[in-house]
Amino acid sequence: MSSLASLDGLESKPAPAVSGTRLAVRRFLRNRLAVVGLGVVVFFVLFCFVGPLVYETDQTHTLLQQVNQSPSGAHWLGTDAVGHDELGRLMYGGKVSLIVGLSAGVLATVIGTLWGAAAGYAGGWIDAVMMRVVDAGIAIPALFILLVVSAITTPDLTGLVLILGLISWLVPSRLVRAETLTLKNRDFVLTLRAIGGGHGRAIVRHILPNSVSTVIVAATFQIADAILLVAYVSYLGLGVQPPSTDWGGMLSTGMTAAYSGYWWLIVPPGLAIILVVWAFNAIGDGLRDAFDVRGRA
Repeated sequence: MSSLASLDGLESKPAPAVSGTRLAVRRFLRNRLAVVGLGVVVFFVLFCFVGPLVYETDQTHTLLQQVNQSPSGAHWLGTDAVGHDELGRLMYGGKVSLIVGLSAGVLATVIGTLWGAAAGYAGGWIDAVMMRVVDAGIAIPALFILLVVSAITTPDLTGLVLILGLISWLVPSRLVRAETLTLKNRDFVLTLRAIGGGHGRAIVRHILPNSVSTVIVAATFQIADAILLVAYVSYLGLGVQPPSTDWGGMLSTGMTAAYSGYWWLIVPPGLAIILVVWAFNAIGDGLRDAFDVRGRA
């Protein structure tokens, strides 16, 4: 009888609770496209940052004796119009594209998060004015602003990151504002205000931590958009200036030689842009589904 009682006691024990983070990770890993996208991003990070340490090439000097060579054992992806090894150029340009894209995406997300949280928490006329600023900014295409600024000045990497960040924060601000409008009426925020807690403490300690899923998802999409914007302006010759380059600049340079049959100058950077942008979008979709409370069982 005692053994049966102990067995009943074991059967009646509830299953251990699974934390929200672990559940989100499990849901993300079940999304095959998101996992593949994460693998693509990891591959390109290693390719662009670790690859040059293994596959060393000269990306500074002009090498006229090896101009426009087709892919071979000496140059796996051939060479360009000034003799640079195209595989090494792909690594070098990818490093610039990823640094600018990641930095600008994070900067835009930080600005948008702070702006949206402040607007949503303040409410009233302050919220109305702040969001009209956002609406006015969204009405102007980001690419148009970037082209105008790039035509006036010649931005370096830091300047390009700042420009991209300052024109890309609008969409994250709207997402975080919508989340803040819901969170500010929750019991934990109302209790903090009732015991004399300040507005800054409510935003920093409660609003922002509970909006982290929205912020992370927004950041992935912002990074993808920033990489595309960099490619756009560099393709038009207004982005990173020589001797530096990025994938968009490589496309711009390669297009002039593509009519001569030098396909290796445009296919690799074009595929790299497509794969990386798709990968960040796939990760964003996977994170959005993983953090979606309504979809959890």
